[in-house]
Amino acid sequence: MTADDTADSDAGTVDTGGGEATTGDRNGDAGDDSADTEFGRIMEKFAGSPGQQAVVRLLLERGFSVNADGRVVSGGIEIPDTGIARETGVDRRVVDATTDAVLADDELRRIFRNITAVPSLMDLAPVLGLTVVTVEVGEPEGAGIVAEITGMVAEHDVPLRQVLSDDPEFADEPELYLITDRELPGELLVDIRELPYVRRVEF
Repeated sequence: MTADDTADSDAGTVDTGGGEATTGDRNGDAGDDSADTEFGRIMEKFAGSPGQQAVVRLLLERGFSVNADGRVVSGGIEIPDTGIARETGVDRRVVDATTDAVLADDELRRIFRNITAVPSLMDLAPVLGLTVVTVEVGEPEGAGIVAEITGMVAEHDVPLRQVLSDDPEFADEPELYLITDRELPGELLVDIRELPYVRRVEF
């Protein structure tokens, strides 16, 4: 099978009605994505196409949306299909097929027409001299997690520049990111680590 044959196969396997795909490798490369989460349900729609799953995963991770013309965009800026294809290791036609499938599915269309990227200071932190603390949470669906942890930070008079969190519906291991302009005191890090729902604290 040639690369073009693979692209043709990958470009036509989605059942946008939510049923099972009829061609392709159902094991794919989606890992342990569970259909019990929103992310898992989205990936399940592309279960017959590892290439399309890779494109969808990238769109979700980067906050890229799909406009009415089937183009991948970030805000009003169009992202070339060739760039998406290169990043995900698929043929450009797989990107086109993925966006076509998104627009053809009511649920997917609502999600990807409205998703947006949130500017993050995480990558800039070393340049700006900021501190990033990563908190892995074992019970992300619990109420008040962000409020409790940020409240503990405030009690130590540490100003927060930004707080970001993974959506437990879209992440297998959701994490909370605290970005500050100074290092957190050691006792505060210990107190956060000892919270019953915290698995790991990293900085």
